[in-house]
Amino acid sequence: QVPLVESGGGLVQAGGSLRLSCAASGRTFSSYAMGWFRQAPGKEREFVTAISWRGGSTAYADSVKGRFTISRDNAKNTVYLQMNSLKPEDTAVYYCAARHYSYIGSDSYTAANYDYWGQGTQVTVSS
Repeated sequence: QVPLVESGGGLVQAGGSLRLSCAASGRTFSSYAMGWFRQAPGKEREFVTAISWRGGSTAYADSVKGRFTISRDNAKNTVYLQMNSLKPEDTAVYYCAARHYSYIGSDSYTAANYDYWGQGTQVTVSS
């Protein structure tokens, strides 16, 4: 098990910024690829971004490219999601996820390929 705990969500005006954190426990965290997904009311969970085990590779959904940045600090067992230029359509519950695989690829975009999930943190962007 790799318990994941997200934090940093909240209410922000359009154009503002938030930084989400995902703290993991367990010695194997640094070997896992990590991802962020989000789910808006009435919609399916969708991929936001992913990062490889050392942070050397990242992937982003087109809707967040240039605005969001994923990073990780393996010494702190933490993954971050810096969100800038937020839009009302970014409103969702954001989930952190980990998978038993170190690298990212086309399969990183699919939620079913992740093995562990956090409880989610709400992000609300007002217009």
